[in-house]
Amino acid sequence: MPSPTAELVARDLAVVWHPCTQMHDHQTLPMLPIASAQGVWLHGHDGKAYLDAVSSWWTCLLGHRDPRIVAALKDQLDTLDHVMLAGFTHEPAIDLAEELVRIAPRAVGDARELRRVFYADNGSSAVEVALKLSFHYWRNIGRGERTRFIALTGGYHGETLGALSVTDVPLYRQTYAPLLLEPIFAPSPDAYACAPGETAIDCAQRALAAMRGLLERHAHEVCAVIVEPLVQCAGGMRMHHPSYLSGLRALCDDFDVHLIADEIAVGFGRTGSLFACEQGAIVPDFLCLSKGLTGGTLPLSAVLTHEQVYAAFYAEYSAGKAFLHSHSYTGNPLACRAALATLTVLREEPILERNRALAAHLAKRIAPLAAHPHIGDVRQTGMIAALELVANKSTRAPFPGSERRGLRVYRHGLERGVVLRPLGNVIYFMPPYCITPEEIDLMVEVAVEGIELALR
Repeated sequence: MPSPTAELVARDLAVVWHPCTQMHDHQTLPMLPIASAQGVWLHGHDGKAYLDAVSSWWTCLLGHRDPRIVAALKDQLDTLDHVMLAGFTHEPAIDLAEELVRIAPRAVGDARELRRVFYADNGSSAVEVALKLSFHYWRNIGRGERTRFIALTGGYHGETLGALSVTDVPLYRQTYAPLLLEPIFAPSPDAYACAPGETAIDCAQRALAAMRGLLERHAHEVCAVIVEPLVQCAGGMRMHHPSYLSGLRALCDDFDVHLIADEIAVGFGRTGSLFACEQGAIVPDFLCLSKGLTGGTLPLSAVLTHEQVYAAFYAEYSAGKAFLHSHSYTGNPLACRAALATLTVLREEPILERNRALAAHLAKRIAPLAAHPHIGDVRQTGMIAALELVANKSTRAPFPGSERRGLRVYRHGLERGVVLRPLGNVIYFMPPYCITPEEIDLMVEVAVEGIELALR
């Protein structure tokens, strides 16, 4: 008789098509059926525990099945499961919008206040909302010639067509290029791309100069610039100096274009501050949030914007200015309650303070790897850290993607009970905030073991 694990794998492979996966890989790559989870640990049907070093695609902020989120969901199920948000409302959606407005980034001397919240279902949908709102704003105020967007090289914003249009990761974009909008790509401030002798600030300033040149030529046709503040996550955990954000905000103001901050992956404490924008002391025109918003329990996203944008849509219906964008589960009460519970924990407990201590411990553990002959870069921003595997340290020449060395690290991690799902040849850590120093030690130890095996 087959084991429960083998039976589940067979059933799965007969019917399920998995995301971001070449299904043929599972002829040799083990599928891992999970039975339960708690804290940083996933528990397989095989009885083995796996440390979730990537927070299940960066969603699980506080740890799996945080009791406060679980209690909020159970309570909400006793009263209201769902109601459409067109023409109706409910307390969880109102409470969450009020809380998001309360904690939204603010900057001294900036009159912008993010006071309006539009809900959607996931990160890609939030980006779609922000792109459409920006385009539609300019149209509503009589500037319909503005139809293009500026995005950064190496950026990733999602895989629906609008979000994919402003993504510059060939693995995701190349196949669908004929279907996509044509944005203007600006050089990334990625500090890994610094020239010899340059600092991260120098690299940011060079990228800002290039952005100024693009805006001088194209601002008349541009709706918005979209950026992942501080960390370009799916593009390889590439990191930049906060001065880029303040400089970019100033450029967007100078040339009268919107700034969209995609904090879907980096929001809610990942970078050391509640929002990454705070480290650049900026307020974007649109703030996209998702992933950790519900603590990794249910899909939900939100786009925050200011009154000037909202006012451009506020008119008699006959004026044709309404934003007629919708999702069936917009503002779902269960998801909103989960988000409220998550934000309550972040407000009432010293999470960011603890994260700083954990981040310092992680930094100490990975620092010696900077001398490794096949690690081209060791980088970290808050609770996000990455190791860049290279074939040649002096030239930073990468290993051929076809060798799939990162996959070897992933396989070893599963054998040792740690989930390390790489981004190509970038091995990264983005664990839940409830991780302990001892679990960080295990996470790094297993990653180093995997790297050594991958280099044979």
